[in-house]
Amino acid sequence: MKKILFLSLLLSAGTALSNDAKNEWHNTTLSDATIEKIQAAKYEYKKCVGGEMQKSAYQERDTRNATDAIMKQCEPVLTKMREIYTDAKVPEVIADRHLKQLRVQTSREALQGMMFSEAARKAGSQPQ
Repeated sequence: MKKILFLSLLLSAGTALSNDAKNEWHNTTLSDATIEKIQAAKYEYKKCVGGEMQKSAYQERDTRNATDAIMKQCEPVLTKMREIYTDAKVPEVIADRHLKQLRVQTSREALQGMMFSEAARKAGSQPQ
């Protein structure tokens, strides 16, 4: 009895998790102009993060808090990138997934840079 119940539960879960037609992207292609716009927005986002990292106000703070504040400052650039995706009729799920991936990757790089900068400052300030 337990096996039958388990199998029926497993089958019902499988059908519930099947692809939702409205969130599925049917192998379309983005135009070269759209790809260029996305790449330009990505460059602006990384440029924003890099510029914010150079500000001295963030150098005095804890690296994790500073990284979080930097990422929040540059969030409007990602909003522009999302608009490019929605204008190109890319499903929201896919656009959000790419933006999340970009956000996580960039925040990791920023955190690593901030930690390296902090370690360099501390190593330079210690007498030898």
